[in-house]
Amino acid sequence: MPEQSIVSALVLGLIEGLTEFIPVSSTAHVLLAGQFLGFKSPGNTFAVLIQLGAIMAVLLVYFHRLLNIARDIPNSARARRFVVTVLLAFLPAAVIGVFAHGFIKSVLFETPALMCVVLILGGFVLLAVDRMKFQPKYTDVMDYPPSLAFKIGLFQCLAMVPGTSRSGATIVGSLLMGTDKRSAAEFSFFLAMPTMLGAFTLDLYKNRAAISVDDAAVIAVGFIAAFITALLVVRSLLDFVSNRGYALFAWWRIAVGSVGLIGLLFLG
Repeated sequence: MPEQSIVSALVLGLIEGLTEFIPVSSTAHVLLAGQFLGFKSPGNTFAVLIQLGAIMAVLLVYFHRLLNIARDIPNSARARRFVVTVLLAFLPAAVIGVFAHGFIKSVLFETPALMCVVLILGGFVLLAVDRMKFQPKYTDVMDYPPSLAFKIGLFQCLAMVPGTSRSGATIVGSLLMGTDKRSAAEFSFFLAMPTMLGAFTLDLYKNRAAISVDDAAVIAVGFIAAFITALLVVRSLLDFVSNRGYALFAWWRIAVGSVGLIGLLFLG
């Protein structure tokens, strides 16, 4: 197994974990970094499969809360409604992901210039939304109505285009429909669990024949790196956005997208 592949996998795993749950598009960051590192994976599976590390991180952080919700389901209408809201929010991405998987992986994942442009445009959208003065109607994810959750799920579908950001799309959609910043970020965590697990399972199934033993080892390195860094991000993000908002992430998107376009122009 080439040492360069291991080092690249480590770097890309760190990038995945740091960016998965903040609104900057982890997929675009991993794919663009892989482009400049010369990192290749069959069918671009690496960028999707290492997301399992980030999934495990958020499951660990929310384990006790998820366990309590599961225990309350038989006796609590509130708990049952929350489960329904998450599943409803997941549904649109699940349907589109299954039917558009080939186009997403073979076209959108192979267009780095598009990712850079979307990063920049999304940065300006995030800046505009962050500066708006909202009057939140919903401050607890457990109280999100199913209709609101489904609409947030439609926003999540925008993240099929790399560079949009799954968390960014759900957070912006949530804020526009009356949630506060903290609960918007938290709902994106809960929605990430079925969404990312579904994407992982589908991609693994579709590309199972193309993954070798060496590929599995490289993916494992990226998985571990993503898990550790995502754990740090998930534990600190809610307090950060509650106090600081999303402007920092917006400027980061604009900077990365601009540098990416310059790099593509001069380096190819």
